[in-house]
Amino acid sequence: MPKIRHLHLVLGDQLDHRSALFDDFDGEEDAVWMAEVAQEAEHVWCHQLRIAFFFSAMRHFRDELDEKGRRVHYTELAAKASDDAGGTFGEVLRKDAKRLKPEKLIVVQPGDHRVEEELQAAAEALGIDLEIRDDNHFYDTPSGFRDWADGRKSLLLETYYRHMRKKHGILLNDGNKPAGGEWNFDKENRETFGKEGPPDGIKAPRRFSPDQTTGGVLELVKKRFGDHPGTLEHFDLPVCRADALKWLREFVQRRLPEFGTHQDAMWTGEHFLYHSRLSCLLNVKLLDPRECIEKAVQAYEDGDAPINSVEGFVRQILGWREFTRGIYWLHMPGYLGKNFFGAEADLPSFYWDGETEMECVRDAMQNVLAHGYAHHIQRLMVLGLFAQIYGADPRKFHDWHMAMYLDAIDWVSAPNTIGMSQFADGGIVGTKPYCASGNYINRMSNYCGNCRYNPKKASGDDACPFTTFYWEFLGRTYEQIKDNRRMVFQVKNYEKKSDDDLEAISERAAELRREWA
Repeated sequence: MPKIRHLHLVLGDQLDHRSALFDDFDGEEDAVWMAEVAQEAEHVWCHQLRIAFFFSAMRHFRDELDEKGRRVHYTELAAKASDDAGGTFGEVLRKDAKRLKPEKLIVVQPGDHRVEEELQAAAEALGIDLEIRDDNHFYDTPSGFRDWADGRKSLLLETYYRHMRKKHGILLNDGNKPAGGEWNFDKENRETFGKEGPPDGIKAPRRFSPDQTTGGVLELVKKRFGDHPGTLEHFDLPVCRADALKWLREFVQRRLPEFGTHQDAMWTGEHFLYHSRLSCLLNVKLLDPRECIEKAVQAYEDGDAPINSVEGFVRQILGWREFTRGIYWLHMPGYLGKNFFGAEADLPSFYWDGETEMECVRDAMQNVLAHGYAHHIQRLMVLGLFAQIYGADPRKFHDWHMAMYLDAIDWVSAPNTIGMSQFADGGIVGTKPYCASGNYINRMSNYCGNCRYNPKKASGDDACPFTTFYWEFLGRTYEQIKDNRRMVFQVKNYEKKSDDDLEAISERAAELRREWA
């Protein structure tokens, strides 16, 4: 066996041929290491589609590396656990490194603090140096974000977003002025579909039929993970770089022009609407954020997409995506343990099977179970909102998020769950809890018209559980939120409730908890 100088480790969310990992790769002396391990499918109860997406994308990337003439040492997961080479990255790496005897291990910074620690421990046990490189996929680095954050009393997304726009010269006119005259067009991006609903002919993302490689992965998942949530019935995902680019082009041409205006709207049975569904491809690095932003900005400059849509899309990538990663590495490893409200409840079973009479939750969960996906309003203001006001343990909600969404990587999931959605970090990510009654969902969708529950009622058998738990949440967290300046309106309305109303709300909340226990 030829001697290996450097063993370059490629993780399942690092499928990027332009990665810093390959900057000094020598085809004669170096090799690539990749491994499918059970821990990544089982440390949370992963959706079958998520497992299949990652393993299929990894195998396609392996084959592309082979075509480039790079030596690849790849471990496939076995159909039976007893036949595995090891259950964790550390176990497989230690076994392979003892056989391959590399002089050095190299990896781009993992997207999960747990995995980084595991690789460091494995390298230490082997007595081999591990070099961890900055990930050039992102616009910013953890140290760059730390420099920006240093000395600030609060870390506001909008401030960081403008900083990034200026730093990288994106959507700017002469003199560093924002294109279109505003930095943020969010106020134009909150339209509903009205009673008529979304127009006919919204182009859903293109479907890709599984090839032989993907077919083998699907068989593996059926045999080994068939008891996991979700289904493989709708596997239609791009799993290679060329097909990922097709999805990007199609979004920019067909859905970006209308994306902004209705990005907060929801409608029964409409799972994708104008949303891009690109996040899973970005997060495994099959797409680069620069090319996504460049194509969107070009559409604006060519007159093919309005500024509110393009700016909203850019803000999600250049603003929110980079911001969450910065928050993650600034506050790990303790961030996942934060629990500002002391919430301890288990998630109701409908977060795993979608069986509920709440139309909004049922519809959102159908999307999650079928596609491993829900757009950002379904995530934040339906599934996330309900978990928060119900009092779910934020770490359990985070684990659920990691299990059920295709695009879930720890660096992006934790700030979205622990921070934005559950306010468990006490205000690091957001300045207020995102809490609302069923009236918000009624305003932004048609769900309530098809539901047996009444969003205006907080108690009684037909009371909307969102409304019931909204008021109970305000009472349960009153001492923690009463001085929050952005919660003044909600707190005052809560204080106007009579004792009889609050007692009836409390009784109805207790009934629902017993029913869902």
